[in-house]
Amino acid sequence: MVAAPPLIPLRQRLLTLLADGGLHSGAKLAAELGVTRAAIWKSIAELRARGIAVLSLDRRGYRLPAPVELLDARQLCEMARAVGCEPDARFELQFELGSTSDLLYAATAPPPGAPRVLFAELQSAGRGRRGRTWHAPFASGLTFSIGWSFAETPPDIAALSLAMGVQAAQALHDIGATGVRLKWPNDLLLGHRKLGGLLAQLRSETGGPGYVVIGLGLNLDIHPAGRAAIIAAVDTSPGDVREALGGAVPQRNRTAAIVSSAMLQGLAVFERQGFAPFAQRWAELDALRDAPVRLLQGTDVLEGIARGVDRDGALLVEREGRMQRFVSGDVTLRSASAGSAG
Repeated sequence: MVAAPPLIPLRQRLLTLLADGGLHSGAKLAAELGVTRAAIWKSIAELRARGIAVLSLDRRGYRLPAPVELLDARQLCEMARAVGCEPDARFELQFELGSTSDLLYAATAPPPGAPRVLFAELQSAGRGRRGRTWHAPFASGLTFSIGWSFAETPPDIAALSLAMGVQAAQALHDIGATGVRLKWPNDLLLGHRKLGGLLAQLRSETGGPGYVVIGLGLNLDIHPAGRAAIIAAVDTSPGDVREALGGAVPQRNRTAAIVSSAMLQGLAVFERQGFAPFAQRWAELDALRDAPVRLLQGTDVLEGIARGVDRDGALLVEREGRMQRFVSGDVTLRSASAGSAG
């Protein structure tokens, strides 16, 4: 089901016209949108303020540096149905908001069996773990969240983000994106570079119903300016799906439908069977397994050998011949020297 669209802001309608990458005169844009040229100029400024590069060619008009595929709620829904999505999932798209996860988490939980899937074209306050910012340059990736209600919260709910990582990684493998692996507890990697990140938030009663919001940020095709901005913000270069596809540009709507559908299907399985059906595939995709790691917990730094995860999704680390389990913390690969990568 596609949610009814809200009133469309002028800057969004303008961006839809510019998305083809062609040159559009200010007069023609004003005529097509039924506004003044001054309104077009104002909307161009608003798009630029949101990090969208709109080029001005003197006396000729405006264009984007390259064509972009904007997300379309109806296409998403139709494509998701075609790949076997949950029939009652509600697909929604907002052009601009703070955080898809925050919006769904604050909302009334949908009935069990009727999940919400919310995409954003522009997200200004996307978050990763531990309050970190998720950087998503315009049209370079996907940012979406799923709101799912459990009739009864599974006992191993802490492992849900691992199961969702398995589903997202497998969906990317299925479209030909090779080399995608997982890093505990919620990162998708390409090599040792971050390809995507998951964040799960839960509202529940012990042994009773629960509502979970799972957000995913995924890099699809990061242009040079966007890559430079990410490196400046987090001091590391990201991976993207285009590289995993051998240079082929991923279709945003198709990829969004396939990945979100896989996650919805995984949620249905997790509700019935917990983490067990995902454990083997997680082990196969585990980028840290049997590697020396450094784990940061608050101000404590611990070192050991990663040995996978247990049935509840906790990280197992061998330290001085003893196995320890960790349910939280930041983990990185530990090199032979004092430095680390990953």
